[in-house]
Amino acid sequence: MIRKLLRRIFRRPEDNARTRASHSGPVHIALAQHGISCDALLPAARKVCETLQAEGYQAYVVGGAVRDLIAGISPKDFDVATSATPEQVTAAFRRARMIGRRFKIVHVMMGRDTIEVTTFRGDSDAETDEHGRILHDNVFGTMEQDAERRDFTVNALYYDPSNETVVDFHHGVADLKQKTLRMIGDAPRRYREDPVRMLRAVRLAAKLGLAIDPDARDPIRSMASLLENVPPARLFDEMLKLLTSGHAVRCVRQLREDGLHHGLLPLLDVILEQPMGERFVMLSLERTDERVREGKSISPGFLFATLLWHEVLADWEKRKTEGESSVPAMFEAMGAVLDQQGEKLAITRRIATDIKDIWSLQPRFEARAGKRPYRMIELPRFRAAYDFLLLRAASGEVPQELADWWTDFAAADGSAREAMLRPEEAPKKRRRVRRKPSASQSVVPE
Repeated sequence: MIRKLLRRIFRRPEDNARTRASHSGPVHIALAQHGISCDALLPAARKVCETLQAEGYQAYVVGGAVRDLIAGISPKDFDVATSATPEQVTAAFRRARMIGRRFKIVHVMMGRDTIEVTTFRGDSDAETDEHGRILHDNVFGTMEQDAERRDFTVNALYYDPSNETVVDFHHGVADLKQKTLRMIGDAPRRYREDPVRMLRAVRLAAKLGLAIDPDARDPIRSMASLLENVPPARLFDEMLKLLTSGHAVRCVRQLREDGLHHGLLPLLDVILEQPMGERFVMLSLERTDERVREGKSISPGFLFATLLWHEVLADWEKRKTEGESSVPAMFEAMGAVLDQQGEKLAITRRIATDIKDIWSLQPRFEARAGKRPYRMIELPRFRAAYDFLLLRAASGEVPQELADWWTDFAAADGSAREAMLRPEEAPKKRRRVRRKPSASQSVVPE
Protein backbone atom coordinates (compact mmCIF):
# COMPACT_ATOMS: atom_id res chain seq x y z
CA MET A 1 0.00 0.00 0.00
CA ILE A 2 2.82 2.40 0.86
CA ARG A 3 4.50 1.65 -2.47
CA LYS A 4 1.32 2.40 -4.41
CA LEU A 5 0.81 5.66 -2.47
CA LEU A 6 4.36 6.80 -3.25
CA ARG A 7 3.86 5.96 -6.93
CA ARG A 8 0.78 8.17 -7.05
CA ILE A 9 2.58 11.07 -5.36
CA PHE A 10 5.79 10.85 -7.39
CA ARG A 11 4.26 9.77 -10.68
CA ARG A 12 6.58 10.20 -13.68
CA PRO A 13 5.59 12.45 -16.61
CA GLU A 14 5.12 9.50 -18.94
CA ASP A 15 2.77 7.90 -16.40
CA ASN A 16 0.74 11.12 -16.27
CA ALA A 17 0.47 11.03 -20.07
CA ARG A 18 -0.93 7.53 -19.89
CA THR A 19 -3.40 8.55 -17.19
CA ARG A 20 -4.61 11.61 -19.12
CA ALA A 21 -5.20 9.44 -22.20
CA SER A 22 -7.87 7.44 -20.39
CA HIS A 23 -8.97 9.99 -17.75
CA SER A 24 -12.05 10.94 -19.67
CA GLY A 25 -13.19 7.31 -19.61
CA PRO A 26 -13.89 4.86 -22.41
CA VAL A 27 -15.94 5.61 -25.50
CA HIS A 28 -18.74 3.16 -26.32
CA ILE A 29 -19.00 2.91 -30.11
CA ALA A 30 -22.20 1.54 -31.62
CA LEU A 31 -22.55 -0.95 -34.47
CA ALA A 32 -23.41 1.81 -36.96
CA GLN A 33 -19.97 3.40 -36.39
CA HIS A 34 -17.68 0.35 -36.17
CA GLY A 35 -19.57 -2.04 -38.49
CA ILE A 36 -18.89 -5.34 -36.66
CA SER A 37 -21.99 -7.48 -36.36
CA CYS A 38 -22.14 -10.38 -33.94
CA ASP A 39 -22.24 -12.77 -36.89
CA ALA A 40 -18.68 -11.75 -37.85
CA LEU A 41 -17.30 -13.39 -34.70
CA LEU A 42 -16.18 -16.98 -34.44
CA PRO A 43 -19.14 -18.76 -32.80
CA ALA A 44 -16.86 -20.24 -30.16
CA ALA A 45 -15.60 -16.78 -29.13
CA ARG A 46 -19.16 -15.49 -28.88
CA LYS A 47 -20.16 -18.52 -26.78
CA VAL A 48 -17.23 -17.99 -24.37
CA CYS A 49 -18.26 -14.37 -23.81
CA GLU A 50 -21.91 -15.30 -23.31
CA THR A 51 -21.04 -18.04 -20.79
CA LEU A 52 -18.78 -15.80 -18.71
CA GLN A 53 -21.26 -12.93 -18.78
CA ALA A 54 -24.02 -15.31 -17.63
CA GLU A 55 -21.77 -16.18 -14.66
CA GLY A 56 -21.64 -12.49 -13.75
CA TYR A 57 -18.21 -11.60 -15.18
CA GLN A 58 -17.18 -9.02 -17.75
CA ALA A 59 -16.07 -10.66 -21.00
CA TYR A 60 -15.08 -9.14 -24.35
CA VAL A 61 -13.51 -10.17 -27.63
CA VAL A 62 -10.34 -8.12 -27.51
CA GLY A 63 -7.32 -6.79 -29.37
CA GLY A 64 -6.29 -7.98 -32.81
CA ALA A 65 -9.60 -9.59 -33.76
CA VAL A 66 -11.53 -6.36 -33.14
CA ARG A 67 -8.86 -4.29 -34.86
CA ASP A 68 -8.81 -6.51 -37.96
CA LEU A 69 -12.60 -6.68 -38.27
CA ILE A 70 -12.85 -2.89 -38.23
CA ALA A 71 -10.05 -2.73 -40.83
CA GLY A 72 -11.89 -5.22 -43.04
CA ILE A 73 -9.40 -8.05 -42.49
CA SER A 74 -10.36 -11.60 -41.54
CA PRO A 75 -8.83 -12.33 -38.09
CA LYS A 76 -6.70 -15.39 -37.51
CA ASP A 77 -7.52 -15.63 -33.80
CA PHE A 78 -10.30 -14.51 -31.51
CA ASP A 79 -9.08 -13.82 -27.97
CA VAL A 80 -11.25 -12.98 -24.97
CA ALA A 81 -10.43 -10.74 -21.99
CA THR A 82 -12.42 -11.08 -18.79
CA SER A 83 -12.70 -10.01 -15.16
CA ALA A 84 -12.82 -13.69 -14.14
CA THR A 85 -9.66 -15.25 -12.72
CA PRO A 86 -8.10 -18.23 -14.52
CA GLU A 87 -9.56 -20.54 -11.88
CA GLN A 88 -13.03 -19.07 -12.37
CA VAL A 89 -12.75 -19.38 -16.15
CA THR A 90 -11.68 -23.01 -15.86
CA ALA A 91 -14.64 -23.76 -13.57
CA ALA A 92 -17.09 -22.26 -16.10
CA PHE A 93 -16.17 -24.62 -18.97
CA ARG A 94 -16.03 -28.37 -19.33
CA ARG A 95 -13.01 -28.34 -21.65
CA ALA A 96 -10.54 -25.75 -20.41
CA ARG A 97 -6.95 -25.79 -19.20
CA MET A 98 -4.63 -23.22 -17.65
CA ILE A 99 -1.25 -22.55 -19.23
CA GLY A 100 1.59 -20.10 -18.67
CA ARG A 101 4.07 -19.24 -15.93
CA ARG A 102 4.54 -15.47 -15.91
CA PHE A 103 0.84 -14.79 -16.41
CA LYS A 104 -1.67 -17.63 -16.37
CA ILE A 105 -4.18 -17.78 -19.20
CA VAL A 106 -6.86 -20.33 -20.10
CA HIS A 107 -7.44 -22.21 -23.34
CA VAL A 108 -11.13 -23.02 -23.78
CA MET A 109 -11.79 -25.77 -26.35
CA MET A 110 -15.09 -25.78 -28.23
CA GLY A 111 -15.27 -28.33 -30.98
CA ARG A 112 -12.23 -27.77 -33.19
CA ASP A 113 -11.74 -24.18 -31.99
CA THR A 114 -9.55 -22.99 -29.12
CA ILE A 115 -10.21 -19.60 -27.55
CA GLU A 116 -7.49 -17.94 -25.47
CA VAL A 117 -9.02 -16.29 -22.39
CA THR A 118 -6.97 -13.77 -20.41
CA THR A 119 -7.82 -12.10 -17.13
CA PHE A 120 -7.60 -8.28 -17.12
CA ARG A 121 -4.05 -7.26 -16.26
CA GLY A 122 -3.33 -4.73 -13.53
CA ASP A 123 -0.96 -1.78 -13.18
CA SER A 124 1.83 -2.78 -10.82
CA ASP A 125 5.54 -2.39 -10.14
CA ALA A 126 6.65 -5.26 -12.35
CA GLU A 127 10.08 -6.82 -11.94
CA THR A 128 12.44 -5.60 -14.68
CA ASP A 129 16.03 -6.21 -15.74
CA GLU A 130 18.75 -3.55 -15.94
CA HIS A 131 17.44 -2.42 -19.35
CA GLY A 132 13.84 -2.01 -18.18
CA ARG A 133 12.47 -5.21 -19.78
CA ILE A 134 9.62 -6.72 -17.76
CA LEU A 135 10.55 -10.12 -16.32
CA HIS A 136 7.65 -10.96 -14.01
CA ASP A 137 4.21 -9.39 -14.09
CA ASN A 138 1.43 -11.47 -12.54
CA VAL A 139 -1.06 -8.92 -11.23
CA PHE A 140 -4.73 -8.96 -12.24
CA GLY A 141 -6.64 -5.69 -12.49
CA THR A 142 -9.55 -3.79 -13.96
CA MET A 143 -10.60 -3.41 -17.57
CA GLU A 144 -9.28 0.17 -17.62
CA GLN A 145 -5.89 -0.96 -16.29
CA ASP A 146 -5.83 -3.74 -18.87
CA ALA A 147 -6.36 -1.20 -21.65
CA GLU A 148 -3.48 0.94 -20.36
CA ARG A 149 -1.18 -2.07 -20.35
CA ARG A 150 -1.70 -2.79 -24.05
CA ASP A 151 0.90 -1.57 -26.52
CA PHE A 152 -0.89 0.32 -29.32
CA THR A 153 -4.19 2.16 -29.31
CA VAL A 154 -5.56 -0.03 -32.11
CA ASN A 155 -5.02 -3.07 -29.88
CA ALA A 156 -6.90 -1.62 -26.89
CA LEU A 157 -10.37 -2.31 -28.30
CA TYR A 158 -13.00 -4.46 -26.55
CA TYR A 159 -16.05 -5.87 -28.35
CA ASP A 160 -19.14 -6.85 -26.37
CA PRO A 161 -21.21 -9.44 -28.31
CA SER A 162 -24.25 -8.91 -26.06
CA ASN A 163 -24.91 -5.39 -27.39
CA GLU A 164 -22.50 -5.23 -30.39
CA THR A 165 -20.60 -2.22 -29.04
CA VAL A 166 -16.85 -1.52 -29.03
CA VAL A 167 -15.36 -0.12 -25.84
CA ASP A 168 -12.46 2.16 -26.82
CA PHE A 169 -10.21 3.60 -24.08
CA HIS A 170 -7.51 5.25 -26.21
CA HIS A 171 -9.22 6.38 -29.44
CA GLY A 172 -8.01 3.30 -31.32
CA VAL A 173 -10.94 3.32 -33.75
CA ALA A 174 -10.16 6.93 -34.70
CA ASP A 175 -6.47 6.02 -35.19
CA LEU A 176 -7.47 3.15 -37.48
CA LYS A 177 -9.58 5.45 -39.61
CA GLN A 178 -6.81 8.07 -39.66
CA LYS A 179 -4.27 5.38 -40.68
CA THR A 180 -2.02 6.03 -37.68
CA LEU A 181 -0.27 3.54 -35.39
CA ARG A 182 0.12 5.23 -32.01
CA MET A 183 1.72 3.92 -28.83
CA ILE A 184 -0.14 4.02 -25.52
CA GLY A 185 2.02 5.97 -23.08
CA ASP A 186 5.68 6.92 -23.36
CA ALA A 187 7.17 5.02 -26.33
CA PRO A 188 10.80 4.71 -25.07
CA ARG A 189 9.57 3.31 -21.78
CA ARG A 190 7.21 0.85 -23.49
CA TYR A 191 10.03 -0.33 -25.78
CA ARG A 192 12.29 -0.88 -22.77
CA GLU A 193 9.53 -2.90 -21.09
CA ASP A 194 9.27 -5.14 -24.17
CA PRO A 195 11.67 -4.51 -27.09
CA VAL A 196 9.63 -6.84 -29.34
CA ARG A 197 7.10 -3.99 -29.58
CA MET A 198 9.47 -2.35 -32.08
CA LEU A 199 9.09 -5.33 -34.41
CA ARG A 200 5.36 -5.43 -33.75
CA ALA A 201 5.06 -1.78 -34.75
CA VAL A 202 6.66 -2.54 -38.12
CA ARG A 203 4.47 -5.61 -38.69
CA LEU A 204 1.18 -3.92 -37.75
CA ALA A 205 1.95 -0.81 -39.79
CA ALA A 206 2.65 -2.95 -42.86
CA LYS A 207 -0.35 -5.21 -42.34
CA LEU A 208 -2.87 -2.42 -41.77
CA GLY A 209 -1.33 0.19 -44.08
CA LEU A 210 -0.72 2.58 -41.17
CA ALA A 211 1.90 5.27 -40.69
CA ILE A 212 3.80 4.88 -37.43
CA ASP A 213 3.27 7.96 -35.28
CA PRO A 214 6.56 9.96 -35.00
CA ASP A 215 6.54 9.63 -31.19
CA ALA A 216 6.53 5.84 -31.62
CA ARG A 217 8.87 5.67 -34.62
CA ASP A 218 11.63 8.15 -33.72
CA PRO A 219 13.08 6.16 -30.74
CA ILE A 220 13.28 2.86 -32.65
CA ARG A 221 16.66 3.32 -34.36
CA SER A 222 18.41 4.36 -31.15
CA MET A 223 16.80 1.57 -29.11
CA ALA A 224 17.21 -1.29 -31.63
CA SER A 225 20.06 -2.78 -29.60
CA LEU A 226 17.54 -3.72 -26.87
CA LEU A 227 16.47 -6.62 -29.07
CA GLU A 228 19.72 -8.33 -28.08
CA ASN A 229 18.16 -8.90 -24.63
CA VAL A 230 15.10 -10.73 -25.98
CA PRO A 231 15.10 -14.55 -25.59
CA PRO A 232 15.90 -16.20 -28.96
CA ALA A 233 12.71 -18.31 -28.98
CA ARG A 234 10.49 -15.25 -28.59
CA LEU A 235 12.44 -13.31 -31.21
CA PHE A 236 12.08 -16.20 -33.66
CA ASP A 237 8.30 -16.34 -33.09
CA GLU A 238 7.96 -12.62 -33.77
CA MET A 239 10.13 -12.77 -36.88
CA LEU A 240 8.06 -15.69 -38.15
CA LYS A 241 4.86 -13.67 -37.70
CA LEU A 242 6.44 -10.74 -39.51
CA LEU A 243 7.69 -12.77 -42.46
CA THR A 244 4.43 -14.73 -42.87
CA SER A 245 2.13 -11.72 -42.45
CA GLY A 246 1.50 -11.38 -46.19
CA HIS A 247 3.43 -8.10 -46.13
CA ALA A 248 6.97 -9.40 -45.69
CA VAL A 249 8.49 -7.22 -48.44
CA ARG A 250 7.16 -4.05 -46.85
CA CYS A 251 8.23 -5.26 -43.39
CA VAL A 252 11.82 -6.03 -44.42
CA ARG A 253 12.17 -2.64 -46.10
CA GLN A 254 10.79 -0.96 -42.97
CA LEU A 255 13.18 -2.98 -40.79
CA ARG A 256 16.08 -1.70 -42.86
CA GLU A 257 14.87 1.91 -42.76
CA ASP A 258 14.51 1.78 -38.97
CA GLY A 259 17.80 -0.04 -38.43
CA LEU A 260 16.15 -3.14 -36.98
CA HIS A 261 17.57 -5.70 -39.41
CA HIS A 262 21.04 -5.61 -37.84
CA GLY A 263 21.41 -8.57 -35.51
CA LEU A 264 17.97 -10.10 -36.18
CA LEU A 265 19.25 -12.28 -38.99
CA PRO A 266 23.00 -11.78 -38.68
CA LEU A 267 24.49 -10.43 -41.90
CA LEU A 268 21.03 -9.97 -43.46
CA ASP A 269 22.00 -6.33 -43.95
CA VAL A 270 25.05 -7.50 -45.94
CA ILE A 271 22.85 -9.74 -48.10
CA LEU A 272 20.47 -6.89 -48.86
CA GLU A 273 23.35 -4.70 -49.97
CA GLN A 274 24.46 -7.22 -52.61
CA PRO A 275 22.52 -6.93 -55.90
CA MET A 276 22.10 -10.68 -56.43
CA GLY A 277 21.40 -11.37 -52.75
CA GLU A 278 18.76 -8.68 -52.49
CA ARG A 279 17.06 -9.82 -55.70
CA PHE A 280 16.94 -13.41 -54.45
CA VAL A 281 15.58 -12.50 -51.00
CA MET A 282 12.99 -10.04 -52.27
CA LEU A 283 11.81 -12.47 -54.94
CA SER A 284 11.28 -15.09 -52.23
CA LEU A 285 9.38 -12.66 -49.99
CA GLU A 286 7.20 -11.46 -52.89
CA ARG A 287 6.17 -15.04 -53.69
CA THR A 288 5.52 -15.74 -49.99
CA ASP A 289 3.29 -12.68 -49.77
CA GLU A 290 1.38 -13.83 -52.87
CA ARG A 291 0.76 -17.26 -51.36
CA VAL A 292 -0.48 -15.73 -48.09
CA ARG A 293 -2.86 -13.41 -49.90
CA GLU A 294 -4.16 -16.35 -51.98
CA GLY A 295 -4.77 -18.40 -48.85
CA LYS A 296 -2.13 -20.99 -49.77
CA SER A 297 0.13 -22.72 -47.27
CA ILE A 298 3.69 -21.54 -46.74
CA SER A 299 6.75 -23.25 -45.31
CA PRO A 300 8.76 -21.45 -42.62
CA GLY A 301 11.69 -23.75 -43.43
CA PHE A 302 11.64 -22.71 -47.08
CA LEU A 303 11.39 -19.04 -46.13
CA PHE A 304 14.36 -19.06 -43.75
CA ALA A 305 16.32 -21.20 -46.22
CA THR A 306 16.01 -18.39 -48.77
CA LEU A 307 16.93 -15.68 -46.28
CA LEU A 308 20.13 -17.41 -45.23
CA TRP A 309 21.12 -19.03 -48.52
CA HIS A 310 23.66 -16.47 -49.65
CA GLU A 311 25.54 -16.81 -46.37
CA VAL A 312 25.74 -20.56 -46.97
CA LEU A 313 26.71 -19.99 -50.59
CA ALA A 314 29.57 -17.64 -49.68
CA ASP A 315 30.88 -20.02 -47.00
CA TRP A 316 30.52 -23.01 -49.33
CA GLU A 317 32.49 -21.35 -52.15
CA LYS A 318 35.19 -20.28 -49.71
CA ARG A 319 35.62 -23.81 -48.41
CA LYS A 320 35.78 -25.25 -51.93
CA THR A 321 38.51 -22.79 -52.92
CA GLU A 322 40.44 -23.93 -49.86
CA GLY A 323 40.43 -27.47 -51.23
CA GLU A 324 37.47 -29.10 -49.46
CA SER A 325 35.28 -31.51 -51.44
CA SER A 326 31.97 -30.05 -52.61
CA VAL A 327 29.50 -32.09 -50.54
CA PRO A 328 31.42 -32.03 -47.22
CA ALA A 329 32.03 -28.32 -47.75
CA MET A 330 28.28 -27.75 -48.19
CA PHE A 331 27.44 -29.50 -44.92
CA GLU A 332 30.15 -27.59 -43.05
CA ALA A 333 28.82 -24.28 -44.43
CA MET A 334 25.23 -25.16 -43.48
CA GLY A 335 26.23 -25.98 -39.91
CA ALA A 336 28.27 -22.81 -39.53
CA VAL A 337 25.45 -20.51 -40.70
CA LEU A 338 22.74 -22.19 -38.61
CA ASP A 339 24.98 -22.11 -35.53
CA GLN A 340 25.45 -18.40 -36.05
CA GLN A 341 21.68 -17.91 -36.29
CA GLY A 342 21.11 -19.91 -33.12
CA GLU A 343 22.75 -17.14 -31.11
CA LYS A 344 19.89 -14.77 -32.00
CA LEU A 345 16.98 -16.85 -33.28
CA ALA A 346 15.91 -20.13 -31.72
CA ILE A 347 15.08 -21.88 -34.99
CA THR A 348 13.23 -25.05 -34.06
CA ARG A 349 14.78 -28.42 -34.83
CA ARG A 350 12.02 -29.32 -37.30
CA ILE A 351 12.45 -26.10 -39.28
CA ALA A 352 16.24 -26.42 -39.19
CA THR A 353 15.90 -29.93 -40.66
CA ASP A 354 13.72 -28.60 -43.50
CA ILE A 355 16.27 -25.86 -44.19
CA LYS A 356 19.15 -28.35 -44.37
CA ASP A 357 17.21 -30.67 -46.68
CA ILE A 358 16.55 -27.85 -49.15
CA TRP A 359 20.14 -26.62 -49.10
CA SER A 360 21.81 -30.03 -49.29
CA LEU A 361 19.87 -30.98 -52.44
CA GLN A 362 21.01 -27.95 -54.47
CA PRO A 363 24.36 -29.43 -55.62
CA ARG A 364 22.54 -32.57 -56.76
CA PHE A 365 20.61 -30.63 -59.42
CA GLU A 366 23.87 -30.46 -61.38
CA ALA A 367 23.75 -34.24 -61.92
CA ARG A 368 21.66 -34.95 -65.03
CA ALA A 369 23.00 -38.33 -66.11
CA GLY A 370 22.51 -41.95 -65.16
CA LYS A 371 20.14 -42.95 -62.37
CA ARG A 372 20.71 -39.89 -60.18
CA PRO A 373 17.92 -37.71 -61.65
CA TYR A 374 15.43 -40.56 -61.13
CA ARG A 375 16.47 -40.92 -57.51
CA MET A 376 16.32 -37.15 -57.06
CA ILE A 377 12.67 -36.71 -58.06
CA GLU A 378 11.61 -39.50 -55.70
CA LEU A 379 12.97 -37.72 -52.62
CA PRO A 380 10.35 -36.34 -50.15
CA ARG A 381 11.88 -32.84 -50.22
CA PHE A 382 12.37 -32.69 -54.00
CA ARG A 383 9.48 -30.26 -54.56
CA ALA A 384 10.73 -27.74 -51.99
CA ALA A 385 14.29 -28.01 -53.30
CA TYR A 386 13.03 -27.63 -56.89
CA ASP A 387 11.07 -24.46 -55.98
CA PHE A 388 14.26 -23.17 -54.38
CA LEU A 389 16.14 -23.89 -57.63
CA LEU A 390 13.54 -21.88 -59.57
CA LEU A 391 14.22 -18.89 -57.30
CA ARG A 392 17.95 -19.23 -57.86
CA ALA A 393 17.40 -19.26 -61.63
CA ALA A 394 14.99 -16.30 -61.54
CA SER A 395 17.52 -14.23 -59.61
CA GLY A 396 20.31 -15.09 -62.06
CA GLU A 397 22.32 -17.23 -59.67
CA VAL A 398 22.16 -20.37 -61.86
CA PRO A 399 21.38 -20.75 -65.58
CA GLN A 400 17.68 -20.75 -66.43
CA GLU A 401 18.42 -23.74 -68.65
CA LEU A 402 19.12 -25.86 -65.55
CA ALA A 403 15.75 -25.02 -63.98
CA ASP A 404 13.96 -25.61 -67.31
CA TRP A 405 15.61 -29.03 -67.67
CA TRP A 406 14.33 -30.16 -64.27
CA THR A 407 10.87 -28.74 -65.01
CA ASP A 408 10.69 -30.76 -68.22
CA PHE A 409 12.22 -33.86 -66.63
CA ALA A 410 9.71 -33.89 -63.76
CA ALA A 411 6.78 -33.57 -66.21
CA ALA A 412 8.02 -36.10 -68.80
CA ASP A 413 7.17 -39.79 -69.02
CA GLY A 414 9.63 -42.66 -68.90
CA SER A 415 10.86 -42.69 -72.51
CA ALA A 416 11.06 -38.88 -72.72
CA ARG A 417 13.04 -38.77 -69.49
CA GLU A 418 15.50 -41.31 -70.80
CA ALA A 419 16.05 -39.25 -73.95
CA MET A 420 16.77 -36.15 -71.84
CA LEU A 421 19.55 -37.73 -69.83
CA ARG A 422 23.03 -36.54 -70.59
CA PRO A 423 25.60 -39.17 -71.52
CA GLU A 424 27.65 -40.24 -68.57
CA GLU A 425 31.36 -39.79 -68.74
CA ALA A 426 33.07 -43.10 -69.18
CA PRO A 427 34.78 -44.07 -65.98
CA LYS A 428 38.51 -43.75 -66.17
CA LYS A 429 40.29 -47.08 -66.40
CA ARG A 430 42.39 -47.78 -63.41
CA ARG A 431 45.98 -48.31 -64.30
CA ARG A 432 47.26 -51.64 -63.11
CA VAL A 433 50.48 -51.36 -61.22
CA ARG A 434 52.78 -54.33 -61.45
CA ARG A 435 54.15 -55.29 -58.13
CA LYS A 436 57.60 -56.65 -57.78
CA PRO A 437 57.60 -60.12 -56.31
CA SER A 438 58.67 -60.28 -52.72
CA ALA A 439 61.70 -62.23 -51.66
CA SER A 440 59.53 -65.09 -50.50
CA GLN A 441 57.78 -65.21 -53.89
CA SER A 442 60.90 -64.94 -56.05
CA VAL A 443 62.02 -68.06 -57.88
CA VAL A 444 65.70 -68.79 -57.65
CA PRO A 445 66.99 -71.27 -60.30
CA GLU A 446 68.75 -74.26 -58.92
